[in-house]
Amino acid sequence: MRAALELADIFRQYGAAYRHKHAARMLPSHRQAMRAIERCRTEALGGQVYSCSSCGETRYSYHSCRNRHCPKCQRERTEAWLHLQRDLLLPVPYFMLTFTLPEALRAFARQNQKLFYHLLFQASADATQKLAQDPRYVGGQIGMVGVLHTWTRNLAYHPHVHYLVPGGGLHENQWLSSRADFFLPVKALSKLFRARFQQLLRKSPLFSHISRTVWAQAWVVHCLPVGDGQAALKYLAPYIYRVALGNRRLTALVHQGSLETSQVTFQYRASDTGQLKSCTLSVEHFIQRFLQHVLPKGFVKVRYFGLFAPNRRTALARARTLLAKEAATPPTDSRPIPSAAAPDPQNILCPTCGQPMQFLRSLAPRACVVQRPAARSP
Repeated sequence: MRAALELADIFRQYGAAYRHKHAARMLPSHRQAMRAIERCRTEALGGQVYSCSSCGETRYSYHSCRNRHCPKCQRERTEAWLHLQRDLLLPVPYFMLTFTLPEALRAFARQNQKLFYHLLFQASADATQKLAQDPRYVGGQIGMVGVLHTWTRNLAYHPHVHYLVPGGGLHENQWLSSRADFFLPVKALSKLFRARFQQLLRKSPLFSHISRTVWAQAWVVHCLPVGDGQAALKYLAPYIYRVALGNRRLTALVHQGSLETSQVTFQYRASDTGQLKSCTLSVEHFIQRFLQHVLPKGFVKVRYFGLFAPNRRTALARARTLLAKEAATPPTDSRPIPSAAAPDPQNILCPTCGQPMQFLRSLAPRACVVQRPAARSP
C-alpha cells in the first residue's frame, strides 16, 4: 500500500531546485519553513528507538519540527486554545466581524507582510472600538479577539481578519447591551476602517505608491450574529494552528522532470456551492501559493483588544460581575487559566502485536534528510 502524499514529499523532491531558482527573492521565513517541513519526523531531527519484548519489533520515532506552518505539527494545540478562550466568553450574544484588505493593496501586502498585517489589525480594531463608543450603538468599551487569515480554499492570497466580539460594552460601572441581531452599521464601519488604514499607512514610504482610487472605493466589512460565541470559537480555532493546506487535501504529484512541468493536484471545497473541486498546478506555482501564506518570523496572528486585552482583564472581570448580577447568578470564575502543558507522551504500542514497546535509546539529529521518491498519480 502506497503511503499518502504529504507536503514534505513535495518539498523534499523539489525544495532544493525551488530555492536555487528563487534564491534572490526568497524570504528567510520561507526558507526556514521549507527546511523545517522537509526535516519533520525524519532522522535529521533525531528521535528515539523502541522495541517490543513480545515479538521483537523495533520502531523509530522521530522528532517533529514544530514549525507553525507544518501540516503535521500543532494539531494538539487547537483544543488547548479553545479551552483558554472559553474562559473569556461573556454570557451575551456574540458577533463575528470580518475586515478584508482590498485587492488593490494585496500585492503590496504580499511584499510587506509584517507592516500590512499589523495595519490591518490596528486599523480594524481602532475603527470598531471608536464606532462602538458611540451611544447610538453600544456606548461603551467592547472586547475583541482577532485572528488573521490569509488564504482562500484554493490557496489564493486573500488577507482578512476575523473578530469575535460580545454584543455590548462596559461604561463605567454599567454593562450596555447591543441588540441581539445588530451590533454596528457596516457601511459606517467600512469608512472608518478605510480612513484609519490610510492614516496609518501615510507614515510609510509605501503610501506614495498607492493608487488614490483605493481610498475612494468601498472596503469590505461583514458583521454577523453568532449566538453565544461557542460555535464561532470552534470556527476560529482551526485557523490559529492550521496551515494553508493540510496533507489530506493532496491527491497527486506527477513528476515530469522539472519544477515548471511537474504537477500537484489538491482538493478544496467551493465556498459558494460547497462542491468538492480539484486544482492542479505546476510544482513551482504550488510552492509559491503555499509560501505566500507563511507568516513573518515572530508575527502574532491572534490579537486581543479592548476588554480582552491582557492589561484590561480587571475591566473584563467587572463586566462579568455586572452581567452575573443582572442574571441573578454567581459570576463565572474569570481568573486566567494557566497555559496548557504539553500532554504526557502516550504509550507506544507495537504495530505488530499491540503490546507496549520499551524505550531503547535516543537518536542524535543528523545533517542529512532522507529523500523519498516522488509519488505519482494512479
